[in-house]
Amino acid sequence: MEEKIIIAGFGGQGVLSLGQFIAYAAIADGKEVTWLPSYGPEMRGGTSNCSVVVCDKQVASPIVAHPDCLIAMNKPSLYKFSDKVKAGGTIIVNSSLIPDKVERTDVNVVYIDAAALAMEAGNARTANIVVLGAYIGMSKLFPKETVKKMIEAKFANKPKVIPANLKAFELGYATAAK
Repeated sequence: MEEKIIIAGFGGQGVLSLGQFIAYAAIADGKEVTWLPSYGPEMRGGTSNCSVVVCDKQVASPIVAHPDCLIAMNKPSLYKFSDKVKAGGTIIVNSSLIPDKVERTDVNVVYIDAAALAMEAGNARTANIVVLGAYIGMSKLFPKETVKKMIEAKFANKPKVIPANLKAFELGYATAAK
């Protein structure tokens, strides 16, 4: 088993954190993983993406030229990476910022209104966790409980935000299951 993922968006959208959650869940699940961030010099608003490779055996390279899955958090990222997704792969589109429809017919496309679901969870800043839930719900890459434990561990020093993040994860997970 090997899963190659590109997560891309604007700085400040939690793109790198989303990749880290997947990487930490992989480690907790006993998998091999690489996480490779790429971002501009801006703190917020610049381009940001990361590549995550999850594998049963040692990962040969952290470079992802043709991902199995693209998670596009904004329109420029969708257009930059959508043609690189393998045929039969998946593109998860943050439809709250991307009104466009993916024209490729050889990939599975999941549209998720991450901003609306984040607001429903009680915190607008949880949109990346909504998308994490959708990805895990769709891919079944790890057990749901493993990822929930990673969320609790990551926010252990901010216990007030844990309930909203767990709810955001559940909402995304449920959306992908539909």
